[in-house]
Amino acid sequence: MKFSLLQQSYNNRRSGSFRGSSAPLDSSPDNTIKSPAAIFWLFLHGICCLISLVLGFRFSRLVFFFLFSTPTTTTLYVTTPFHPLSKTFDISNPLTSSANDLPVINKTVSSRVVVGRHGIRIRPWPHPNPSEVIKAHQIIERVQREQSNQFGVKSPRSLIVVTPTYVRTFQTLHMTGVMHSLMLLPYDVVWIVVEAGGATNETALIIAKSGVKTLHIGFNQKMPNSWEGRHRLETKMRLRALRVVREEKMDGIVMFADDSNMHSMELFDEIQNVKWFGAVSVGILVHSGGADETLLTAAAMVDKEAEENLRNPVVPVQGPACNASNKLVGWHTFNSLPYEGKSAVYIDDRATVLPRKLEWAGFVLNSRLLWKEAEDKPEWVKDLDLVDENIENPLALLKDPSMVEPLGSCGRQVLLWWLRVEARADSKFPPGWIIDPPLEITVPSKRTPWPDAPPELPSNEKISVNQEQTAKRSSKTRSPRSKRSSRSKRKHEAVLVETQVSARHSEQN
Repeated sequence: MKFSLLQQSYNNRRSGSFRGSSAPLDSSPDNTIKSPAAIFWLFLHGICCLISLVLGFRFSRLVFFFLFSTPTTTTLYVTTPFHPLSKTFDISNPLTSSANDLPVINKTVSSRVVVGRHGIRIRPWPHPNPSEVIKAHQIIERVQREQSNQFGVKSPRSLIVVTPTYVRTFQTLHMTGVMHSLMLLPYDVVWIVVEAGGATNETALIIAKSGVKTLHIGFNQKMPNSWEGRHRLETKMRLRALRVVREEKMDGIVMFADDSNMHSMELFDEIQNVKWFGAVSVGILVHSGGADETLLTAAAMVDKEAEENLRNPVVPVQGPACNASNKLVGWHTFNSLPYEGKSAVYIDDRATVLPRKLEWAGFVLNSRLLWKEAEDKPEWVKDLDLVDENIENPLALLKDPSMVEPLGSCGRQVLLWWLRVEARADSKFPPGWIIDPPLEITVPSKRTPWPDAPPELPSNEKISVNQEQTAKRSSKTRSPRSKRSSRSKRKHEAVLVETQVSARHSEQN
């Protein structure tokens, strides 16, 4: 019973597998012939598989692309960098010009190009839109204006900069540094340059590049070669500039910027807070020109004093000293005792250059203090005509030095640095650092960056060196020749022996 049921279910499943055939199939195993329709579809399926295999499975992708792809737009590029403007607009005042008035340089439409199996994305033109650039600059300008109005100086005054100088090797180096500092200032600047030995074209060419208001004054005396004489002459040159300020009634803040000093940009903002007479701290950068025994002993003395005064270290700064309530109580000067008797006397000396007790660069003043008649002029100021020309610092201009206003967080901030770096007085340099005529060729343009000619030697050394070189060359050159000659002699002897042997055999025969 069970065996008959299993056989019947097997026959039913076998008959169901041949659905779709036109003629009924018998349950017998002999009747296994398929219909022509099934054979046709099987043949068509095999052909499609072969085509897909040959084309690398691209046939179905192309059919899908042509059936479901949409037409894309092309990208327009402008190749010319400049275009005529159809409308005029004011570039100096970009706030009034609207974005619609600006020329449209490029106009791109994003698209997608398919090449092969992967797509290529076409990006827009890389150059920025000028209208967007102008908008960005307007935003930056407004932000800077708001920051300066909120945190900067409310009503800045003009700045009168006094600089004594003279023509020397390092003049262009020093004056260029001061010039670039003044060019960055957002205030009205008047640069008074007093030149020792008279006004020269070299100095005029340097200050003409600044673009600020300059006043070039010539001083008849020449700069001496000693440091003490240079300090005295620079004082006279500064007083000459102050008299020009009084005669011209220049209104602003007077500062003394030596050409070799270094100034921070915060200094120019800080001195705007002075009312009449102010002082700032100056960092003293002393240096030595060479490693001498006296300098080494001075350095050893400084080290010993530093070890002894670890609790109260000496700071190389000069400027105002204040108490806990930020009131001026005295002055902090540079300690020059370790260098006593060992400092430089002349500019050519290879020793440490020391500053004055109080340098002029650490003081600023209101120009109205110099006027003969000015409103609200304080009484504790001396008349400029009554001041001696051999003064050491600007405190001699005051009757009461306690009226000085300490600046820079009451002298706790160092805003400029004093440094004296000079070349020898007899050093040569091209005028204006313009090379005319052109330079001579000292190193030829070859692979090696040095000349072929060796350095010159004394006569005795030349003879010995030449003999050694000739001996080496002879040994090197003769050794291969000697080997070759010996080989040729051996070959020649062998040939002679062979000829003799052959001649003997012929005679015997």
